[in-house]
Amino acid sequence: MHDLAPDDAPRRFAMTEWLSRLPSGLFGIYAGTVAFGVYFAMYAFRKPFAAAAFDHLSVLGVDYKIVLVIAQVVGYALAKLIGVKVIAELPTNRRVIGILAQIALAEAALVLFGLIPAPWNAACLFVDGLALGMIWGMVFGFVEGRRQSELIAAILCASFILSSGVVKAVGASILLHGVSPFWMPAVTGALFVPMLLVCVAGLAVLPDPTPGDIAERVRRVPIDAAARGALLRRYAAGLAGLIVLYIMLTALRDFRDNFSAEIWQDAGLGGQPAIFAWTEVPTSCVVLAALAGLMVFRGNRAALTANFVLMALGLVIVGGATLAFTLHALGPIAWMLLLGMGLYLSYTPFNGILFDRLIASGGTPGNAGFFIYVADAFGYGGTVLLLCARDFFALRLAWTQFLVEVSLVASGLGLVLLGLSWVYFHRKLAA
Repeated sequence: MHDLAPDDAPRRFAMTEWLSRLPSGLFGIYAGTVAFGVYFAMYAFRKPFAAAAFDHLSVLGVDYKIVLVIAQVVGYALAKLIGVKVIAELPTNRRVIGILAQIALAEAALVLFGLIPAPWNAACLFVDGLALGMIWGMVFGFVEGRRQSELIAAILCASFILSSGVVKAVGASILLHGVSPFWMPAVTGALFVPMLLVCVAGLAVLPDPTPGDIAERVRRVPIDAAARGALLRRYAAGLAGLIVLYIMLTALRDFRDNFSAEIWQDAGLGGQPAIFAWTEVPTSCVVLAALAGLMVFRGNRAALTANFVLMALGLVIVGGATLAFTLHALGPIAWMLLLGMGLYLSYTPFNGILFDRLIASGGTPGNAGFFIYVADAFGYGGTVLLLCARDFFALRLAWTQFLVEVSLVASGLGLVLLGLSWVYFHRKLAA
């Protein structure tokens, strides 16, 4: 059922059979590790450009880097919108070739980014974002609907926390070796191709969910337009609150991520490539442990509530750490660390386990990828709106001050939205 050549079938069958006999925990670690590797490597094609400042460049008075970020995010958001249909309907045997095709297109776009002069090469980052926007759904499709899904998803979600910092550190190091900022993204991506290929092969041999997985988590199947419409109508009010929250979290996360070089420069800590990576390592460990801990909840509704509690805790940390920073009780490094931890505790459940448990709680066959891509289709629009608010609507605060203001608003309003959504789903699923 996977994209391997016919003469590879016996080897694939033997590997799949071996994996199906692994103890539950070891299988979860294996599946999580290969999924982590694929998405970690994907970030090498998406985020390295953010390590460059592109000083003194602008487009019609707009900072060139903001133009690049918006171009990539618009492409990424468009891919998420397309993915609402594609990921919901994608059969298993198309996922591997889909991942590889998207990566190849992204690397081609990055090569063109180096060849085409600024500012025209901004269009290449639009193509890069468009190419990469459906990879998450394809990867998560391999691992959802399993009794180990929390463990697998925790490891997988750690990839986009840790990888962004690591690939930017690699990109910054390449810049220090004299490579142009315009060629650095393509060089960084090429370095991660071997890792990507090995881990995609590891995903391709995963066995299908077992009968026990299906009994506990509901069968995961492609869903057509009528089934998608029925799911949306069933949960419309609760999803609306969650989507507005996700828009804010995505915008905050992307701003912190894309402009971390400028934020560290504001704090007097610029010119240190390693800071991009090591500040994210504790965040990855904390979030991984918290998400994996949700495995203790065997009941789907209890687990869904636990997801809401974890997200609320994250929002409290975001607001508390930011207030402490404004009162000079925290330094910039401690603040960025705690801000990242709180942000990702709230953000990462949207990328799999929240919707995985929602599908299981409702008892209707479907797939979590559909809900993920509905949220993402709106979420990345928040990033564009936030950047426009800063650059076009007289909110040109210093990078750090702008991050403070957005963090406080997201924390307070987010807690209200989260509470209302929890009440809705608690009543809806109990009915």
